[in-house]
Amino acid sequence: MPDGSTDHYFSAQPTARSKPGRARLELPEADHAHVLRTDAGVFSSGGVDPGTRVLLEDGAQPEPDQRVLLDLGCGYGPIAMALALRAPEAVVWAIDVNERALELTTTNAETLGVADRVKVATPDAVPPEVVFDALWANPPIRVGKPALHELLTTWLARLAPGGAAHLVVGKNLGADSLHRWLAEQGHTVDRRGSRKGYRLLDVVPGG
Repeated sequence: MPDGSTDHYFSAQPTARSKPGRARLELPEADHAHVLRTDAGVFSSGGVDPGTRVLLEDGAQPEPDQRVLLDLGCGYGPIAMALALRAPEAVVWAIDVNERALELTTTNAETLGVADRVKVATPDAVPPEVVFDALWANPPIRVGKPALHELLTTWLARLAPGGAAHLVVGKNLGADSLHRWLAEQGHTVDRRGSRKGYRLLDVVPGG
């Protein structure tokens, strides 16, 4: 959800006045929480949102042979940071249209000591030859179905053969509808789990 501002977190340049904050990134395998910088005008600036927490706890563990990973719609970077910490041999692309979010992700990667492996970029800045072994996303449902479908179609096509997308979607935000749409496009969709009002969907592109 947007954080009290009149513009959306998926705006390229949020108009919300800057209000720096902090969020705790708690990973089950870690003995301490990482503190991330946040700000108004980015997704869930008050703290890591429940859906992302479910994804991090249940569905964001890269395989050892996955070396190029994608956090699609990174916000201030909690998923990208978790992927970089969990997969020290991998490169993690963190992409977003929100310039403030990208600045925060860059700062957080530097603070956590993973900036050399986290590539922060707008979608258009990702070189066309880059393909991903896997992607993770808490997708921006509120952009509307046409924009969401275009987003997912674009980035599912950027997965390497055998790659998969791991999505978390609120049940009350159309998780089952999105599941059906993905299947109708010829993708293999597995509902890994359902917890705290969220569905975890594993998607292997078809075709």
